[in-house]
Amino acid sequence: MSLPSSRRSRLGASAVVVAASALVLAGCSTGDDAPAASDSGESASHGDVTLQLSWILNEEFAGEYVADSEGYYEEAGFDSVNLVPGPSTGVAELLGGNADIALSDSVAVGTAIANESAPLKIIGATFQANPFTVLSLADGGNIATPEDLVGKKIGVQDSNTSLFNALLAANDIDPADVEVVPVQYDPAPLVNGEVDGFIAYLTNEAIAVDLMGIETTNLAFADNNLPFVAETVTVTQEKIDSDRELLKDFLVAEIKGWTDAVADPQLGADLAIETYGADLGLDPEKTLAGSEAQNALVVSDDTEENGLFTISEALQEETIASLAGAGIEVTADDLFDLSLLDEVYEENPDLVDYAG
Repeated sequence: MSLPSSRRSRLGASAVVVAASALVLAGCSTGDDAPAASDSGESASHGDVTLQLSWILNEEFAGEYVADSEGYYEEAGFDSVNLVPGPSTGVAELLGGNADIALSDSVAVGTAIANESAPLKIIGATFQANPFTVLSLADGGNIATPEDLVGKKIGVQDSNTSLFNALLAANDIDPADVEVVPVQYDPAPLVNGEVDGFIAYLTNEAIAVDLMGIETTNLAFADNNLPFVAETVTVTQEKIDSDRELLKDFLVAEIKGWTDAVADPQLGADLAIETYGADLGLDPEKTLAGSEAQNALVVSDDTEENGLFTISEALQEETIASLAGAGIEVTADDLFDLSLLDEVYEENPDLVDYAG
């Protein structure tokens, strides 16, 4: 498979980016000096930017793969967009200057703002509904309601600790009544009976276990008092102030990439399997199933009316209420700045109709 030069450079950068932090820092600084399109009257030149992903290079980032491989990032003025795999909430990378943009979640970002006065803002969201779930076996823990968590052993990853605590708080469950077992991201401890429940993604581990032929039960966060946006496009306030046009151009490329990914789930699955996550040994059946399932989270009545990455006022209020129920006190103005996305759609109304 022959890759365009921009994609070859991105693939090389992702392979070494964790070890080569100095190069990442250099990439983060290029956008500050580049002229914006609106200032120069010409196409923008944003140089290189670093995007911290929340997870490994699987189908979860189908829209980013399409934006890169189809040249949408290049059209938007980027020499490259370095896709740095997680798992990570992106908060530390943003605050430490190691990433320009991060795909995170509103609980992690809200916690950082509430507890540390972190100067962060969410400027859009890929997932209109969060995909987090407590996954259990139907003939095991069978955790169908929040009350079923009491007395159970729940496998929780380090990066998901704040999320699980938020779920307990939102449902008035005493943490002392639940045994938390530290786990990684492989659901083997659940399948092997070492834990009764396992923090998972509806679009990932839940599918993997189902494909083993094992009947499962899901306690979806979004349906149990913790609805919030996820895969949030998150940046620092300083980035908004100094690189507004860069961020808007990035959103344009993202919208184009996810428009294609929603229209063709197989496209994103193939890019994950064959190119971006080629060294991960991704299972084709699971990868396609994940690509299809996550598209149901990407689109909503609000996105159909207002475009992808939209966070309606109602969804903002639901998110803030979810955080408050978990003891995370922030306001919508603290957490969100949707003005950039509003400007993107005002300037590019054709992008709203992603299903057309």
